[in-house]
Amino acid sequence: MATRRYDHIFFDLDHTLWDFDANSRETLQDLYLELDLEGRGIPTFDRFHDIYYHYNLLFWDRFRKGYINRDELRWKRMWRTLTDFRITDEGLAKAMSERYLEILPTKKRLFDDTLEVLDYLTGKGYPMHLITNGFEQTQHAKIRNSGIAHYFTHVITSEAAGIMKPHREIFTFAMTKADTTPERCIMIGDTLDADIIGARDAGIDTIYFNPAVPPRDGIIPTYIIDRLSGLRKLL
Repeated sequence: MATRRYDHIFFDLDHTLWDFDANSRETLQDLYLELDLEGRGIPTFDRFHDIYYHYNLLFWDRFRKGYINRDELRWKRMWRTLTDFRITDEGLAKAMSERYLEILPTKKRLFDDTLEVLDYLTGKGYPMHLITNGFEQTQHAKIRNSGIAHYFTHVITSEAAGIMKPHREIFTFAMTKADTTPERCIMIGDTLDADIIGARDAGIDTIYFNPAVPPRDGIIPTYIIDRLSGLRKLL
């Protein structure tokens, strides 16, 4: 049980509440069929998915470090995926990017226990907010379509804040929006570098939720859970 009462709870969205991997896979399956990628020279969906997944991680890392802009992230991850199959069609890559971003936010898969935990925390009287590195329009559509928008008072995206996690400024921006201070709030997220280090550097206690990736040396969250239902014991 947590040793003190928090007044505000900040959540990450992707990979914490909204099941990004499952929703992205469904979206890519839709793209594969809709654009007849097999007929264009991509023999299996699984191979397409695995290559896209690799380049998506690579380009997100470059985007977070400021090496590329938002538009480059969106279409170049598709472009690099296609070039692995010797398809050099920039128009197709941009069309895939547009359709991916149109379809993805319509997907609704949440992690197990998400709704039950959000109901529990609402019943306990916690104001809840989101801090996400995703894009403004896309992230708002995700939370609306998955039926969780009403749980959150503020949704802080990196696009709206003008800075990304793990920079402490986005956490300061979020606390200002929520009218709170570091000692009165806690951050829950799945990414050590973005969520845990970022919140820690802003003076905020943290709850790390990612059973697949244990904490590294030197990165010590305030609390660790392996299921969202573990929040019932802490908050």
